[in-house]
Amino acid sequence: MIYDDKERKPQIWFCTAHFINDIYTGFLNPIMPFIAEQVKISMPVATIILSCSHIFSSLLQPYFGFFADKIKKRMLIFWGLIFTATFISLAPAAKNIPLMILFIILGSLGSSLFHPQSLGLISKFTTSDTAKNMGIFIAAGTLGFSMGPLLSSTIAQYFGLDKMPVLASLGVVWALLMFKFVPKFSNDNTPKLTINLKQAFVDILTNHKLNILNLIAMLKSLVTTSCSILLPFLWKTQGYSKFQIGLALFFFLFFGGIASLISPKFEKKYGTAKIFYISMITTFPMMILFMLSYKSMPAVSFAIYALMGFVTMFATPVTMSMAQRVLPQYKSIIGGFINGFSWGIVAIVMSIIGYIAQATSIVPVLVVISAIPAICSVLVKYLFIDEK
Repeated sequence: MIYDDKERKPQIWFCTAHFINDIYTGFLNPIMPFIAEQVKISMPVATIILSCSHIFSSLLQPYFGFFADKIKKRMLIFWGLIFTATFISLAPAAKNIPLMILFIILGSLGSSLFHPQSLGLISKFTTSDTAKNMGIFIAAGTLGFSMGPLLSSTIAQYFGLDKMPVLASLGVVWALLMFKFVPKFSNDNTPKLTINLKQAFVDILTNHKLNILNLIAMLKSLVTTSCSILLPFLWKTQGYSKFQIGLALFFFLFFGGIASLISPKFEKKYGTAKIFYISMITTFPMMILFMLSYKSMPAVSFAIYALMGFVTMFATPVTMSMAQRVLPQYKSIIGGFINGFSWGIVAIVMSIIGYIAQATSIVPVLVVISAIPAICSVLVKYLFIDEK
C-alpha cells in the first residue's frame, strides 16, 4: 500500500508505464526462432540480434541516468516509452534484416531512456517506504515483461507478424497521458544537482559494496537472459508452437514479478542476506532438475522453469534499493548500473554463449551458467561486514 495521495498518483503512473514499456521489451524472445527460420539466420546470429537489443536497452542506462539526475525535466520517461512502443512493435513486421535491426536498436534505446529516470523518480516521489515502492515498481515491469511473450506469440500464432505494429498505440497513448498528468518538478525549490559524470562513475565503480551488488545483478541477469533467449530455440526443435513457447516465458517472468513484489516483505521478516542466498543458490539445483525432466516429463520441467523465474528475480528489488542507499546522490545513475549496465554486459556475453550452445548443447550450458551465482554467493557476506 502506498500511503500519501501526493505520492500515490505519481507511483501509479510510473508503475503502469513500467508495465507497458516492458511489455514491448519482452516481445521478441519467443518469436525469434520463427523469425530466424523465416529469414534464414542461425541461432547464434539470432542470439546476437537479441543481444544487440539488450545492449542498446541496457548498456547506456548509466549515461542516461546521469542526465536524468542532472536535469530537472520529465522528458526521458515520455520519449523513452514512445520509442520503445513504436519501434519494437515495427521490428517483427520488417521486410529485411537491416531494417529489423534498426527498429530493434531504436526501440531498445527508448527503453534505455525510460528506465533510469523512472527508477530515480520512484525514490523522489516516495515519502514512506522506498523498498516497498521500489518492489512494486520492479514487479510492475517484470509482470509487463512477462506479458510481452504471451502477447507477441499469440499475435504471431493467430494473426501473423505483420499485425504487431498496431500494438504501438498502447505505449504512445500512455506516454501522452503521462505528459499531462505526471507532476512537474522543474520549478520546485530544490537546486539542480551539480554532478560530474567522471566523478560519479569513479565513486560508483570504486565502491566495494556497489561492485558486489553490480556483480550479483549481472549474474542474475545472465541466468534470466540465457533462459529467455536459448530455451525458445530448444522448445522449437521439440515441436512446440509459438503460443506454447510464449506461455512458458510468460510464467517464468510472471512468477519473477510476483517474487519482486513479495521480496520486500520477506526482507523485513527474515533479513536481506537470506533473500540473496535463496536467489543465488537455488537456481542451480532447479536447473539440474529441469535438465533431467524436459524430455521425459515436459509438464514438470515447465513448472520447474516457472519456479526458476521466481527465485532468480527474488533479489531484484532488494539489490536496487540497497545500491541506491549506498550513494543516494546518484539514484538514477545507480539505477542505470543495476538495471541496465549489468544487462548490457550480459548481452555482450550472450553473443558468445549462443555459439557455444549451438556447438555443444543448450541445457548443459544453462546448467553451467546457473552454477556461477551459486558459487559467487560467498560474496554476500561482504555486503554486511560494516553492519557487524
